Amino acid sequence: MQEKRPAKPYVSYTDGGARGNPGPAGLGVVLINSTTGEKEHHKKYLGTTTNNQAEYQALVAAVERLVELGATHVTCYLDSELIVKQMKREYKVKNKDLAPLFMKIWNLREHFMHIEWIHIPREKNKEADKLVNKAIDEGLQ
Repeated sequence: MQEKRPAKPYVSYTDGGARGNPGPAGLGVVLINSTTGEKEHHKKYLGTTTNNQAEYQALVAAVERLVELGATHVTCYLDSELIVKQMKREYKVKNKDLAPLFMKIWNLREHFMHIEWIHIPREKNKEADKLVNKAIDEGLQ
């Protein structure tokens, strides 16, 4: 049973991408405190990996940071329909490289009173996408 604590709602927008598949990859994360409107931006160059691995690594980074922030209620927006369906248990995770990333997120969700995964079109995820491209550009310099 989870302890009672004041609600601390957050929204996350995550994106991961690889130029080539696999190829040089990066992740982008935008976290928004739903109460204060305060935003955090995170980006990271991942080296050579696949698009799906980069997408998952972005979600891992977001969820880990949300745990650090003490978030209680989280809405995760992703433009990866595959990951959303896997997190909702509509699809099985068959890829051996994605399974450990899925399990990490699955286990971390226990830190929240509520967490949900929502698929959005790429056009609504532009801020996280820009961070991905910036991370890749910086990593290739």
